[in-house]
Amino acid sequence: QVQLVESGGGLVQAGGSLRLSCVASGSIFRINPMGWYRQAPGKQRELVAEMPSAGAVNYADSVKGRFTISRDIAKNTVSLQMTSLKPEDTAVYYCSANVWGMGRWEVYWGQGTQVTVSS
Repeated sequence: QVQLVESGGGLVQAGGSLRLSCVASGSIFRINPMGWYRQAPGKQRELVAEMPSAGAVNYADSVKGRFTISRDIAKNTVSLQMTSLKPEDTAVYYCSANVWGMGRWEVYWGQGTQVTVSS
């Protein structure tokens, strides 16, 4: 079994910054990719940023230039530095990891952390 635990959400004013962190633990041989999704009320879950073990990072157009994803592959962690936050960034943010363990690939999700940006 694999667990993803997120931290770092909260309430911030527009223009402010927040940093989200996520650590994966359990039966993990490899993670590829690892990243962040978000879901606002009444909307579908959407990709924010995703980082493969090698290759280019994938960012949603709406966050390019404002958010930066980073990963520590050895420690199974991923972080999301969010700057110049806007009210439309308000959502529950979920850590996601595609994990190779127990002989197969499987996607795991964290419990979610609330990010609220006030205008």
